[in-house]
Amino acid sequence: MARKQFDLIVFDWDGTLMDSTSTIVKCIQAAAKDLGLPIPRDDAASHVIGLGLHEAMQAVMPNIDPAFYPRMVERYRFHFLSKDHELVLFDGVREMLAELSQEAYFLAVATGKSRVGLNRSLNAVGLLSLFDATRCADETFSKPHPAMLQELTRELGQDLKRTVMIGDTTHDLLMANNAGAAAIAVQYGAHPHEQLSACNPIYSAETVAQLRTWLSENA
Repeated sequence: MARKQFDLIVFDWDGTLMDSTSTIVKCIQAAAKDLGLPIPRDDAASHVIGLGLHEAMQAVMPNIDPAFYPRMVERYRFHFLSKDHELVLFDGVREMLAELSQEAYFLAVATGKSRVGLNRSLNAVGLLSLFDATRCADETFSKPHPAMLQELTRELGQDLKRTVMIGDTTHDLLMANNAGAAAIAVQYGAHPHEQLSACNPIYSAETVAQLRTWLSENA
């Protein structure tokens, strides 16, 4: 049967598939506390989720001495490594991905995580073999630059016009817009609904169950 709209479905990781938003916020705040720096508010820390780690630290603390950024990254990694084994997929994600895989969609991940971090997460939840390709922020340009989606479609021989990016942040949706791909927002992650809506996604899901249903009926 012919596909309705898409051949390639690309997912963000943190806050979209993995329930990690609050942990990331706490680790950013703990890193700042370690260094005696002003501690970012929850909303400021959650807003930079999805960016590459160095870009995230610059965005969340734009007024500090730049010499602190590498130390912020180091302390963040220390705290996150102590917690990431506790993280779990959102309820329903595993079943949704298995269903899409059985339907023979190309599946990919585009994330602000490092390659080491993503592979560790994929291994921990047993999904490493499920995705056809993945891109991380330490391998190419950080979101919202379109490079991740451009590289994924080239690697898999796919058309950006038949590609959809699914994410919980404006960084994800703007990357899709910049690449000429479609975008779907999920409202259970890092960025508030009104900010996501401003990026004109083709659909906005309140839950994983809603996303799964929409994809099965429309993708």
